[in-house]
Parts: sequence; structure tokens; C-alpha cells
Amino acid sequence: MQFGAMNFPIHPTAADIDTYGELGFDYLELTLDPPRAHHSLIRERKTEISEALKRYRMGLMGHLPTFVHIADLTESIRTASVGEMCRSVEVCADLGMEKAVLHPGHIKGMGTFVSDMALGYAYESLAAIAETAASAGVVLCAENMPPNCHAFVEPDDFIPLFERFPAFRMTLDVGHANIGDKTGGRALAFIRRFGDRIDHLHLSDNKGKSDDHIRLGKGTVDLRGIVGALKDIGYDKTTTLEIFTEDISDLKASLSYIRGLI
Repeated sequence: MQFGAMNFPIHPTAADIDTYGELGFDYLELTLDPPRAHHSLIRERKTEISEALKRYRMGLMGHLPTFVHIADLTESIRTASVGEMCRSVEVCADLGMEKAVLHPGHIKGMGTFVSDMALGYAYESLAAIAETAASAGVVLCAENMPPNCHAFVEPDDFIPLFERFPAFRMTLDVGHANIGDKTGGRALAFIRRFGDRIDHLHLSDNKGKSDDHIRLGKGTVDLRGIVGALKDIGYDKTTTLEIFTEDISDLKASLSYIRGLI
């Protein structure tokens, strides 16, 4: 299994590569968000990023923009958001990334009152992004979302998504799956239902109420049970540790923790 870490977009990307390379990570998951990792800036710094990766023999995969609104009720906002996503896909291809994480959409504001309409807009947007990804040769891994996104939260939500977009793979975010999950079975249900489609993991811990991104083993995520289920399906692909505390030692300790479990 390969382990990666995600850049913090307020830092220069090459600096984060140096940090994670020194910690022994196998790859960087590059989230293409402003202010320091917008696709336009990443394209400008392609050589610098590539050289930093070579120093540590690290790989690279993508994470399409997080703070866009492909299901928004306002057409101009959706159009701009899809444009940002598609240009980010093209940059992923330009840097040689084979796959990228995709947030399939969230429903906020007035959209929660007309959720079917908002979900329809999300599917329209996803079709355009999927077309760009197919042309660019980038595999999109749709991520399960936390409950406050009101879409793509439960395993059943992904059945129509994968039927419509059979080329999509899945990113299982165990932290998202743990939020509001009183039985502790949502992540396991994703693994049972979509084990042949999971192509990427996001690992972090929380206490079941919010997306805390704390050190592994410090929350309520059933990491031991999840690792066992992943072993059962023979999962041996990329796993990004999303530990976003200020103390870098939490990230280092989490890497040791998950390696120990495995």
C-alpha cells in the first residue's frame, strides 16, 4: 500500500513536498485550491514541483477543487465551477497524474428545499467533468461526502452515480463516513458494496460530530475494523492521511499507526 499526504494550499507546494518527503511518504495528493495551489499557479510551477518530487522519489495524484459549487442553483456559478474543475483535470494530466479525487457535489442553501433539482444539476456538471477527464486520460475517484453536504453520503447514493458514470472509481473517506454514524457501519458498508470500485482512501479520525481530521487513534473511527475489511477485499492502493492539525508530529504518528495496523 502506498501512503500519501495532502498539501495545505496556503503553503508553497514544493515546501509541502519537502516536508512529506522527509517524513517518508510515497506521494503527494495535490489539492488544486487557492491561494497557493490553484491550477494556474501549479501549471506555472510544474518544473519546480517535478524536481521536488524527484528529490524524494515521490509520486503525485490530484484532488480537484474543493470550494466550488457544481450543484448550485445559479447557472453562472455552476458554469464557473465546472470550468475550474475541468481546467484542474487538464493540469493533472499535464503533470502526469493518473487519477484525481472528485467531490461529486454538495447541496447547500436554497438547494436543500429542491434537492432533486440540485442533484440533477450536479449530474449535468459531472458529465462535463467526466468528458474532460476521459479526453485527458485521468481517472476520477468520486468521494463520499459528510452529511452536511446533503448528497453522496450513503452507499445507496452511489448506485445511480456509478450507473451513470461507469468509468468513475471511488475514494472512501473514512472520516466523512464516521460523522453522524451511530452504528459505526457506514464505512464498512461502502467497502462491502463497492470493494471492487474503491481505488483510493482518505484516512483521518474524528469524534463523530464534525470532520476534525485529527491524529489516527484519537477519535471514534473504527480503524481496526476498517483495515480488516480492506484486507478482506485485498486493497493495496493509495491511501492519503488527511491529518490537518498544526502539530506535524500527529501526521508522522498517524503514518506509524496505520502501518502498524496493517
